[in-house]
Amino acid sequence: MSERSSSISIERPEDLWRSSTRRSFLRLLGVGGTIALAPGIFAACSGDDNPTQPNTAQARLDLGTDIGIFNYAYALEQLEAAFYSAVVGAGNFATLFTDANERELLTDIRNHEVAHRELFRQALGSSAIPDLALDSTTVAALIADRATILKNAQTFEDLGVAAYNGAGKQLKDARNLLVAGKIVSVEARHAAAIRDARDTTGRAFAGDDVVDANGLDVKMEPDAVLARVTALNLVRTSIAVTKQPGDAASADRPAPVAS
Repeated sequence: MSERSSSISIERPEDLWRSSTRRSFLRLLGVGGTIALAPGIFAACSGDDNPTQPNTAQARLDLGTDIGIFNYAYALEQLEAAFYSAVVGAGNFATLFTDANERELLTDIRNHEVAHRELFRQALGSSAIPDLALDSTTVAALIADRATILKNAQTFEDLGVAAYNGAGKQLKDARNLLVAGKIVSVEARHAAAIRDARDTTGRAFAGDDVVDANGLDVKMEPDAVLARVTALNLVRTSIAVTKQPGDAASADRPAPVAS
């Protein structure tokens, strides 16, 4: 591989959503190339009120800062990337999913989630929380068969959309909100595609359990999202959440659990 093809530089958040850049980003993730993000790509990474978080065995999320919100999103992207990587990497993947379109769908989603995870990891740098330790027994149970995989994929995607919707209002810099908005729109595409794969009627992609009569999607506050994650018995890393006094919270419409 040439020097030119083994590295990529991201100057602005918008760069990653250009199709040519996105393809290069995903390709380099697979071959171990160099991905350089400009130091100022996210304002949250240079604010004076956001001290560097050392990596420890415990993941600390200060939801009063943009860095804390991005670490919260980073934790969720770690879980999604790990889940889909386990699915696509399973020895019986082709046996479980005999339809090539479904294999392509799950592989594309895996690539997106890995890209999201690595985007946050690179942007946060030394402020990033540690890699979350997952329970291998739980992971195996989540990917036991096709029906279980699609059910859990729907739960992850619906929860992810609701989490971004609930946390977005906490971001202080409009540039960071723009990036979060672009990511949640991709997560919503995933959610619709997975629902479509599970549903033979073609009507559940945006059912009234996730979109209300006003055309608004479900949102969940971070506490509710983390409680749902804890209930999965998937994460072994301790997660501590700090919120600033007076943090605004509005009533949740809980993200549904796939049935």
